Amino acid sequence: MQKQTFIIFGASGDLTQRKLIPAIYNLYLHNKIKDFLIVGCARRKIKEATILKEARKHITNKEKWNSFKNKFKYFQLDFSNKVDYKNLNTLLNNNQNKNLTQNRIFYLATAPEHFDKITHYTKLSKLSKNKGYSRIVYEKPFGSDLKSAKKINKCINRVFSENQIYRIDHYLGKELVGNIALMRFTNRIFEPLWNKKHIENIQIIMSEKLGVKDRIGFYNKNGVLKDVIQNHALQLLALMAMDTPKKLDKNYVRAQKAKVLKKTKVTNILLGQYQRYQKETKSKSSTPTFAAIKLKVNTSRFRGVPFYIKAGKNLNKKETTIHIKFKKVKCLLAQSCPTDTNYLTIRIQPNAGFSLELNSKVPQKRYDLATINMDFCESKTFGPNTPQAYEVLFEDILNGDQSIFVRNDEIEYAWKIIDKIKKTKTHTYKKGSIGPTQLKTWSKKNNIQWRS
Repeated sequence: MQKQTFIIFGASGDLTQRKLIPAIYNLYLHNKIKDFLIVGCARRKIKEATILKEARKHITNKEKWNSFKNKFKYFQLDFSNKVDYKNLNTLLNNNQNKNLTQNRIFYLATAPEHFDKITHYTKLSKLSKNKGYSRIVYEKPFGSDLKSAKKINKCINRVFSENQIYRIDHYLGKELVGNIALMRFTNRIFEPLWNKKHIENIQIIMSEKLGVKDRIGFYNKNGVLKDVIQNHALQLLALMAMDTPKKLDKNYVRAQKAKVLKKTKVTNILLGQYQRYQKETKSKSSTPTFAAIKLKVNTSRFRGVPFYIKAGKNLNKKETTIHIKFKKVKCLLAQSCPTDTNYLTIRIQPNAGFSLELNSKVPQKRYDLATINMDFCESKTFGPNTPQAYEVLFEDILNGDQSIFVRNDEIEYAWKIIDKIKKTKTHTYKKGSIGPTQLKTWSKKNNIQWRS
């Protein structure tokens, strides 16, 4: 079990306290790490105890908390001050002389506009020039458009090689998302049918009941397209549409996902904004909080099969679900032919699991059919304590496994898709609805019946 030093930039922020520190704690609780140091860095003058007090609220099993909290240090650092980075390096070297390793994991839990300078000063101060390994992690969003993403990639690659870089999309750390590729490629019944000959369409639905809450500044700048479509939704699309890799490892899987995104294009879009959004943001902003999108994936496997994405805030329910609609079989019955077809549904949240809908004969009825569900619920099968996304991601970083992290070309292809979307009218919708009233007409025009 190697010794580690975690350096978290943006340590005074909500993400660090709510997700990152609890994830590292869970690794410690489950004996996956033992000798380590966490150094939190941020511009604010704040006490270590204050950060730890907030983080503790998000931990259920506090059995090892007292020993864990002694492994955390806070270091006030101005992201633009090179002297602060040199002083941080001195702090780390002094701790390493006390039998701590020089293996370093740098985690940038900051806004993307800070990525360039933090990466640059990490090299300039020799923070990344250590005897052990150095790995650097970038939280999403990775840039704000294609131009900025390319600039950040160029800056990073001057300091770190691609095998040291971990671009986080926390959705890829969720157990059910990690199960998509395994389900597709380890079950003979699915892979032969996973193509344009047998699939009618694929729907990706990502709806939230909450509004923007305390993320107004960030959200008003980015909206639904940059907040969830560019990263989460397009990554799910790539996993669904990719060709069979030679092996399920980082190089082959990421290469296949990149090929999909390179060939993906938005063909139609409907945008919306929930009522009172402008009052919340105290602006006349037209930032969309809802999007329904039709896309085409111009690969030999899926050419002609429509992909649909629907995502938004302040909708009628919270869910992240993927529906694969298979084409109808030729009806051989004399009467009562099925009105719908088979669906495979992947539930990412809530109630993670998947189900397969089949047609079956109704007892004592010669030709009557009913839809039955073959259902798998993750918590019922494996228990409620499966690892959270950030715990999975940290464990993979420690193991040097980049399979569920996004490669530089994937990021750029995804931004290219978003950047090419033409500006269109943003319609208003009521909180707690399914979206703008125009969704019904748009869906009919685009030949999609959304699954509920």
